[in-house]
Amino acid sequence: MLNNTSFTQFFRESRGLLQLALPIMLTQLATQSMAFADTTMAGQVSAADLAAIALGTSLWVPVALLLRGIIMALTPVVAFHRGANEPERIRLAFIQMVWLAGAVSLVLIGYLFSGEAILNALAVAPEIIPIASDYVIALTLGVPGIALFYTLNGFCEGMNNTRAPMVVSIIGLLVNIPVNYMLIYGKFGLPALGAVGCGWATSLVYWLMSLLLFSYVKSHHHYKTVLNFTHIRPVANEMWQLFKLGLPIGLNIAICGSIFAVIALLIGRLGAENVAAAQIALNISSMSYMIPLSLSFGITIRVGHALGEQKLELAKQRSVVGVITAGLLSLISVSFFLLFPDWITALYTQDPAVAATAASLLALTAIYQFSDSLQTSANGALRGYKETKVPMMLAVASYWGLALPLGMVLGLTDIIVPAMGEKGFWVGIIVGLSTSAIAMLLRLAQTISRYMPKQLEYAQFD
Repeated sequence: MLNNTSFTQFFRESRGLLQLALPIMLTQLATQSMAFADTTMAGQVSAADLAAIALGTSLWVPVALLLRGIIMALTPVVAFHRGANEPERIRLAFIQMVWLAGAVSLVLIGYLFSGEAILNALAVAPEIIPIASDYVIALTLGVPGIALFYTLNGFCEGMNNTRAPMVVSIIGLLVNIPVNYMLIYGKFGLPALGAVGCGWATSLVYWLMSLLLFSYVKSHHHYKTVLNFTHIRPVANEMWQLFKLGLPIGLNIAICGSIFAVIALLIGRLGAENVAAAQIALNISSMSYMIPLSLSFGITIRVGHALGEQKLELAKQRSVVGVITAGLLSLISVSFFLLFPDWITALYTQDPAVAATAASLLALTAIYQFSDSLQTSANGALRGYKETKVPMMLAVASYWGLALPLGMVLGLTDIIVPAMGEKGFWVGIIVGLSTSAIAMLLRLAQTISRYMPKQLEYAQFD
């Protein structure tokens, strides 16, 4: 049973975690809110426009996550050289990551230009394809911009500056909303582009964010000597080392995050209303996911620091507190989805059929919030213990080996029960994430016990 000392320790650790994770959380929420604004504003035009956003986003998200993950390699590299007081190595790493991000962006642009062919191959409802493909084409303009923003963000985080990216992300969100309004609905003499206008608005805002953060970094007195833009030619070996470090991170994020995009694409064959309803539930779920994801980044840092200081009991304590904190915070989103489904759906659409289906999906979405928070936070603690390969395999098995196949069987076939449509995919997600949570927690317990010496194996919160 918890005593007063244990409560004090718990609240001290949880407060430290939240203070560290809050700027990251706000950055993630601001960036994700741009997709939220796109979805809600396009949904007021028509179900087809809302479905087009869903499918276009589904094409964009997997590769965007891969790009983000590769660039994330810059953060630990910059942090290491900062600790070693090696500004020239920081400059070299930053410049080479800019080159690498540019190269990956070209590949991503080529992929996005093939969006129409991919949607046709997936037998997506034909009325959605033209809007979705034009939306994706509009996004290509912003790919280099978001790649540069990610690179600058990685540099700032490595320099222990998480506030600047947070402020820029919030500015980007505030600009995105009025630009969306003008381009979607054709205000101030501009053509009414519907969902496609969201793509152009997002691209413009990505460039604005990258230019704002670049201006900040270039003018900051602490960074002037670091970012001396001379001798900026590409160095193949340095780029290759960054790529080798970043690719596993990117694959892990992309593999786990893209299952929802794949589900949206598979639902695409059921029709525009089905896709629109699924997009509402997926979009709001993605928003809520930013909280445990940001906490997991904080848990990784705090556990890693404790292990670096050889404080094994503190690392165990921070792992346990992190998982509990994430689980408790998830109850907020659970309550929100269950108590206010009609209010949530009204933000996205006025179509009664779409709203009714989306409300039923929100009830199922509430079920997996707790397990998703547990598995995400446990994964963050495992990263702190430098345990990455096994968690990735567990996630792949749970997501792609269980959740997606079960969802396809339940949603699209009559093998087990009569085809459930989009609800079948949600049942698959619930089963997959619950399995992942159990597996991650067991792996975390095993990892902690492996690190703990026998004389320290006692429960901190007995």
